[in-house]
Amino acid sequence: MHAIIFDMDGVIIDSEKFWQQAEEEVFSSLGVTVTEEFSAQTKTMTTGEVARFWYEKYPWQSGELQQAEQMVVTRVIELIEQQDCAIEGVKAFIERHRAKGFKIGLATNSPQRIIPVVLNKLGISHLFDAVSSAESEEKGKPDPAVYTTTAEKLNVMPAHCFAIEDSHSGMLAAKSAGMTVLAFTNGNSMETPLASYHITDFGSQTIETY
Repeated sequence: MHAIIFDMDGVIIDSEKFWQQAEEEVFSSLGVTVTEEFSAQTKTMTTGEVARFWYEKYPWQSGELQQAEQMVVTRVIELIEQQDCAIEGVKAFIERHRAKGFKIGLATNSPQRIIPVVLNKLGISHLFDAVSSAESEEKGKPDPAVYTTTAEKLNVMPAHCFAIEDSHSGMLAAKSAGMTVLAFTNGNSMETPLASYHITDFGSQTIETY
C-alpha cells in the first residue's frame, strides 16, 4: 500500500455538530422547519444537496440555493475557527505514516473553501500531498468520484490506497473506488461489512500492522 486518504468531517476534525448547528440556524432563518428526522437524512449530503433538499420541502421566497449554501459554509467556518475541534492524535498519526513513506490525501464531501480552513486550524496543511472536494464532482459520496480523483492526484492506483472513513456513505464511496477501507470509530462501537479494519483512535495505532 502506498497512500492513505482521509475523510475530513468526523475523521480529522470533530465538525459534524457544527454542520448541524449551521444548517438549523440558516434554514430556520429562511422559514424552514428543521426537524431531527429530516436532518438525519442530510448528514451525508454535500452542502448543495442539503440546500436543494430543504428548498424542495419548504421553498423560501428568494429561491437562491447557492446563497443559502454559502451561508451554511460561512457559519461552519466561523464555528471551526472559534472552537477546539481537532480529532485527538490525528496530526501525529499522519506524521508517523508520512515518515514511513505513505502519500497522504484528503477526500471530502465538504466544499473546497472549507478545506484550507480545517487544515490550517489543525496545523496539518503541509502534511497532505493532495486534497479533493466532492464539490468538483458531479456527485458526492457515496459516489466514488472524489476518491478516484484523489488517487489520480496522488499518482497511486486505488487498489494501493487505504481510505479512512467514519460513515457508511463514505465507506461505500471508497470501497466502490477499489480502496481498502478503515473505519474510524473514535472509541464508539461500529460494525460494517464495508470496512476491512477498524481504528478506534489515532493514539498509537499504525497502519503497517494491517
